[in-house]
Amino acid sequence: MKKVQFGPSWTPYLLLAPQLIIVALFFLWPAGEALRSSFYLEDPFFGNATFVGFDNYVDSTSAADYGRSAQFTAVFTVSICVISLGIALALAVSADAVLRGKSPYKTALMWVYAIAPPVAGLIGVMMFDQHIGPLSDFARWLGWEMQVGVSYFDTAVAMITVAAWKQIPVNFIFFLSGLQGIPNSLREAAAIDCRSPARRFWTVVFPLLAPTSFFLLVINITYAFFETFGVIDVMLKGEPGNNPVTLVYKVFLDGFRGQDLGGSSAQSVILMIAVFALTIVQFRLIERRVHYS
Repeated sequence: MKKVQFGPSWTPYLLLAPQLIIVALFFLWPAGEALRSSFYLEDPFFGNATFVGFDNYVDSTSAADYGRSAQFTAVFTVSICVISLGIALALAVSADAVLRGKSPYKTALMWVYAIAPPVAGLIGVMMFDQHIGPLSDFARWLGWEMQVGVSYFDTAVAMITVAAWKQIPVNFIFFLSGLQGIPNSLREAAAIDCRSPARRFWTVVFPLLAPTSFFLLVINITYAFFETFGVIDVMLKGEPGNNPVTLVYKVFLDGFRGQDLGGSSAQSVILMIAVFALTIVQFRLIERRVHYS
């Protein structure tokens, strides 16, 4: 039997070219420029640069505010993952059990997905406004006088709440798709073996959602690190002061406000390496417990 052999074709390369060009222009080139700039002390006005080696890295990581931002970034990321994934899973389970009116129910839960991060931040500012914000009024009713923009803790709570709220619809969509992909025969067999719905969910349904959960964990960590910039910027109103800031927002503050191009580039390189290493750890440790079949 003869094997079919095809001649060389440039079609695959032509189809890949637009995406590769976009990646090169908007990721590889900026990343290379950031890496180069991190070794120089640059004048933002006249373009003069002096090679300083690893001084920018040492100065950035040894600063007290950098350590504070790193700690808050860790708390911010974990909080967003726990809150948004937990609420989205609960909503997806509820939506999957609805027999009538599924479409309006799912639409009401997914509409937040269309809101841009700066708009979500603006909504958060209004909701937590000290004078007219309903969430501030609710906290005051509980005896908690929230002062977003003044109190470090109150500002952190507001930022985490808004950022997690913005991410819930994305997680909800994927969890609901995963639940609807589970065969009914497995659920019926589980119902026969176990009467408890809660035990049935954690022993049968949730393990089958492991691939979806792992994918969403990676997506949510990336979201918390990078895509919450618009929420943070709007809620801080450009005046961070002593309020909590994440590492990616600190890169912006030092680079564009402080005009420390070399230091901000060093911070961006450190952040990129940290996220890359964290992703590898997730795939090495967590994915081993994920079963795709």
